[in-house]
Amino acid sequence: MIEVNKLTFTYAKNALPVIKELSAIFNRGEITAVTGKNGCGKTTLSKLMTGILHPDCGSVFIDGEDISGMNLFAIGQRIGYIWQNPNRQLFCPTVAEEIAFGLRNKGLSDVEISSETDRYLQMFRLAAKKSAHPLLLSLGEKQRLALAAVLSLGAPYLLLDEPTGGLDVRCRRLLGVELQQLAERQNCGVIVISHEDDFIRRFCARKVVM
Repeated sequence: MIEVNKLTFTYAKNALPVIKELSAIFNRGEITAVTGKNGCGKTTLSKLMTGILHPDCGSVFIDGEDISGMNLFAIGQRIGYIWQNPNRQLFCPTVAEEIAFGLRNKGLSDVEISSETDRYLQMFRLAAKKSAHPLLLSLGEKQRLALAAVLSLGAPYLLLDEPTGGLDVRCRRLLGVELQQLAERQNCGVIVISHEDDFIRRFCARKVVM
């Protein structure tokens, strides 16, 4: 369980807090949507939950442990974070290697890495671009690749910031099904920041409205 306890955060240039005394719980085994109007602090919340930003007051606990005592690497082992802008997290020389990178760090065999990489390439319709440089892809392709790479890591929690923005209807459905399977079969806690009401209604068990 991830517990957000009375979080408050103010950017230096703002007189008023972006987030004020926010409390919420995100369980493993289900998909929770975080939704609300533009500017209400959804992306700020995601950065607080992953340790990128530090709250003015309040705490974030992952499975009972306060993340204020963790470094970014330790938090990243527990929460797989997909940025709203995929350019910020693509760094490998080919599409296939971007997906394989995390699988290799999990200690899988070469055969398992190849099989899982191919599965994600097919799922996100990137097989034809497997040898391409990630930064040469279209925006939608970059978004799909970032999703594939983070999903392959198998962290106990996933936090996705507007993951459906660059996806067509088919890929949104496939993403929703994959996230449901991760939640139900692997007891993964999935947090989706989204404005897309149809996706939320279809795939999310709960929602936190900011």
